[in-house]
Amino acid sequence: MPNAIRCYVRLVDRLNRGVGRLVMYLIFAMMGLLLYASFARSVLNAPLLWGVEMSQFMLASYYLLGGAYAMQMGAHVRMDLFYSRWTPRTQAFVDAITILFLIVFLVTLLAGGISSTHYALEYGQRNYSSWAPPLAPIKIIMCIGILLMLLQAVATFFKDVAVARGKPLDREGDA
Repeated sequence: MPNAIRCYVRLVDRLNRGVGRLVMYLIFAMMGLLLYASFARSVLNAPLLWGVEMSQFMLASYYLLGGAYAMQMGAHVRMDLFYSRWTPRTQAFVDAITILFLIVFLVTLLAGGISSTHYALEYGQRNYSSWAPPLAPIKIIMCIGILLMLLQAVATFFKDVAVARGKPLDREGDA
């Protein structure tokens, strides 16, 4: 593979590893928020209007920003009817073909996300709840998460093509 592709794969892997490891700690903030909301509701008799909704936004951020890292680590579920019986080169060839469908899906999703984010920013869109938070921040996070996933899918495509050709990329960027 050309050096530009190797550099791209290493850069995207490093970026998504950093974002994924940082976002992984968001689960503790979400747990703290939910514990505080439960405490406020049951002990202080002062329910938080924003607690559960904010934790939903945090959860959405958690899985949207962590999706690329999960893909990089091979943590996504895979249908394994025949796959495990194939050679690594055949697996990589099939993965390279199927990931093209994922790339098309992610490009479409990103286009819709950008359109939705633009709408939310232009019209000051708010959620229909008693708290009524603006939706632009979570939509921006959504677009960033989809973009990171798209970048990782392209990097994974390059890795799969290299393995299918019998010349895997060095694993230094994957550690």
